[in-house]
Amino acid sequence: MKYDLKITAILLAMFIITQFIGLYVVNHYQAEDKELPFGMETPEIKEDKEYNQIFVSIIFAFVIAISLLFLLTKFKAEFIMKLWFFIVVMIALGISFNSILPEFKYASIIVLVVAFPFAFIKIYRKEFLVHNLTELFIYPGIAAVFVPILNIYTIVVLLILISVYDMWAVWRSGIMQKMAKYQIDKLNIFSGFFVPYADKKTRKKIKLLKEKLKDKKISKKDAKLKKFKINVAILGGGDIIFPIITAGVFYRIMGLIPALIITASATLGLLYLFILAKKKKYYPAMPFLTIAMFLGMIITWLIF
Repeated sequence: MKYDLKITAILLAMFIITQFIGLYVVNHYQAEDKELPFGMETPEIKEDKEYNQIFVSIIFAFVIAISLLFLLTKFKAEFIMKLWFFIVVMIALGISFNSILPEFKYASIIVLVVAFPFAFIKIYRKEFLVHNLTELFIYPGIAAVFVPILNIYTIVVLLILISVYDMWAVWRSGIMQKMAKYQIDKLNIFSGFFVPYADKKTRKKIKLLKEKLKDKKISKKDAKLKKFKINVAILGGGDIIFPIITAGVFYRIMGLIPALIITASATLGLLYLFILAKKKKYYPAMPFLTIAMFLGMIITWLIF
């Protein structure tokens, strides 16, 4: 197992919570026919062939966004990258928060005011509790934009393409690891869940230090000078959002139960990865999630 049971349980719990928040947010804007805030509009699709046209546009936009991200990373344009992340985070949080408020004239302004400090602390201050709290709402907000413009066929193709890219980026080129390291070390941000933890040996050292501090065998000043190695358990943002989008598409087209089957299958796929994975090794999560969700789709089609 890549992480111990406690850390695995925390990551899985945050993943599941985000999936359910995502279904709620998606349903709010779809089933209740509510408009997205901030003047955002999704194209009205009348024929199935329009999904294919929009899908090509989505892929093209993804390629541009990833290329721009690589370019900014290469030239170390940290100010621009942080500003970009800040704007995206604030809008995504605003979309999610807006689904909670009743509809009234100044709702979009209020959610931006609420989202602003969370986005600011997340991007410009290193605070992992705020980071993980905002992650719970960012991906549901983004998913609400994409769910209306995808159907089952296009989401299946998208999952395959993303999984192939994920395998290449992690196992072949190593770009994903480099990007994650750059975000954490240089930008002090990370797109995904971020849980610091200490191994057993380090925990014993910390416990011993606390005992010495309590018995006044060491001063607080000397205790602060002690350094301990802290590990980090992470789950990338793409591994969180694509299951939300997939479940959201099934929710829109087939209903709640099929969406819950997709969510359950994705969770089991992630759990399988955590059990299978070895410590200090990197794995692309999307292939595991995609295969699991495909099995969930087969089950859904057999039942419904």
